[in-house]
Amino acid sequence: MKDSVAEEHLYLGFSHQYRESIFPLHTSISLFLLSYCDCKLFKVFLVPTGEGVDDQFVTKNLLGDLEVHLISRCQLPVVVQSCCLPAVVVKDGKFCRAGLSVVLRHIIQKTYEADPSKKDVLELLGFKKTCLKACAEVSQWTRLCEISIPLAVEGFLSASSEHCQTIPPDILKLEGKLGEPVRVHNDDKIRRQKLQQQKAGAKAAVPVLGKEGREEGKTVEMHEHPVPSLELSIAFSKLLVQEVSDAVSREAPRIRRTKTSDLPLLDHVFAEGLYFTLADIVLLPCIHQFLVSSKKQGKNLVNLPLISSWYRRVQEVPGVKKAAGKCNMEFLQLPELMSAPEEQLQDFSSVPDELEEESEDSHFIGGPRPTMTKLMENGIEAKFSPHPCPSWTLDWTNLPSAVSPGEGK
Repeated sequence: MKDSVAEEHLYLGFSHQYRESIFPLHTSISLFLLSYCDCKLFKVFLVPTGEGVDDQFVTKNLLGDLEVHLISRCQLPVVVQSCCLPAVVVKDGKFCRAGLSVVLRHIIQKTYEADPSKKDVLELLGFKKTCLKACAEVSQWTRLCEISIPLAVEGFLSASSEHCQTIPPDILKLEGKLGEPVRVHNDDKIRRQKLQQQKAGAKAAVPVLGKEGREEGKTVEMHEHPVPSLELSIAFSKLLVQEVSDAVSREAPRIRRTKTSDLPLLDHVFAEGLYFTLADIVLLPCIHQFLVSSKKQGKNLVNLPLISSWYRRVQEVPGVKKAAGKCNMEFLQLPELMSAPEEQLQDFSSVPDELEEESEDSHFIGGPRPTMTKLMENGIEAKFSPHPCPSWTLDWTNLPSAVSPGEGK
């Protein structure tokens, strides 16, 4: 690390260790990202939530190539003591970044600043570098990745295995998200390429009848194996710095004339769409622990075919298995799962939707009066005056949800 770069301290919570993961899961996620980025720019501290944790126990079970120090809550810098961990503080203790997404994004940016050749690390921030940038209070996707999924998995693991546990609603919500159509910045171009690939695949599978085929009514296909999907080709070409075949990129005139509304939709390859991002890094340690626990309990994962496919796909990303090895994470080898019956998937997907509707209909808690009360309790008096146009009203139902002050509660 250059002398001009101020040393930064990374503070992570530590409650307990379960199998190969450290809890809370926010800590495992942070350590996994450090391993994936091969980042040693931070001095890492574990902050135990309880007593009876000694340095030997922690360091013996943590990353082999990462130096970790124990520190009690009372020893934390003053600026961190009021924050939820993880948190990053510049050595002088005057500036603090707190919260999982904020800290992870900072680790990525610092890694790239120290070594600009690590462009694959910077790509984790996604298009326009906005992956998990919106806070959980306003972004349902950030809330799902940063808060809901880790809490759901921790609750699932802490529950007694003797009781029959259902799949947590937030896991089902993720399954539903992976089934939604993908939207990317060059959406129209890629969808036209997919349409061309589909038409080329249909032509390749047209029955070729030879003399014997006509006599016996048999068909012979030109391709023994299905052509890999365009989404997979694009996703992994970006990871491996390869170009997609020219045969796919050239468009026929009738493909160009096809209306956008008639183009095929794109399927998820990774959590946010076609590209491997920080969201996948956040979800992987959580989903891994959930799948391991489910397998040990003999639970059938047939209702999570999309999560299972995503889990297998993430393992093939360059650097993921190496990072998992550093974190003592042994990946499961899941079999290919057939999609559950459509009616069954609708039943499962309806659970998160209902929860989402409830959150949208819930009353907004907060507003100016509780804030005024706090100010008055501290000797600051606020004066109220009537609204100049009391007859004005807003029809929230006809406005985008993000405009509502109740979004994200």
